Amino acid sequence: MQKTILIVEDEDILREIIKDYLLNEGYQVLEAADGKAALTLFQDHEVHLIILDIMLPELDGWSVCRRIRKTSNVPIIMLTARVDEDDTLLGFELGADDYVTKPYSPAVLLARSKRLIDSRHREDRQSNALLSYTNNDNDTLSANGIRIHLPSRTLSVEGENIYLTYTEFQILAYLMQNKGIVITREQLITKIWGYEYEGDDRTVNTHIRNLRCKLRDKSKLITTIVRTGYKFEGNV
Repeated sequence: MQKTILIVEDEDILREIIKDYLLNEGYQVLEAADGKAALTLFQDHEVHLIILDIMLPELDGWSVCRRIRKTSNVPIIMLTARVDEDDTLLGFELGADDYVTKPYSPAVLLARSKRLIDSRHREDRQSNALLSYTNNDNDTLSANGIRIHLPSRTLSVEGENIYLTYTEFQILAYLMQNKGIVITREQLITKIWGYEYEGDDRTVNTHIRNLRCKLRDKSKLITTIVRTGYKFEGNV
């Protein structure tokens, strides 16, 4: 099935350049020049990825991301100015999966987009394969009242369903699959983002902080290993 990418960018020239790259790769493209139009398109179409600028008329990128995250974990790449590190961290706090700094290479943006879409597609195929079996215990990870279901990418804590973004779920699953093992920040970056990271450790820290907030009193199961990384400690 052809994948659809929504580009939300108010600069016409930049939007056209991105669109041409994506069309040449076989993607279907939707375009919005402001935040309100983006939300309308998202509601009316099946979208597999959103490329979202921060500075937009009508409704800024942060607000768009916040509203979409209330109902969907569709992958979101945010576009931000290189000097605005705080913008980047805020985007992650609101649920963005990745970011590309301006000025950027369209080829880099294309590569990031393909990685997220391919990763989601690969997980969907694996989920369908798992669901074709009955009584399969390998599709669930659980510890200390935390239960994640890999095929549906859902989390429950003491029986209560908790919403996670796409990236948050990947991080938690990776930590739980390696329970008791110290996972460095570099390992997380390689596993989750899959490319040579351009920013700093605050990105990983922000995602971990979001996870801990959602896990509430179970947050202590994710321990910080100073100057190294993180470890999930729990019992089945």
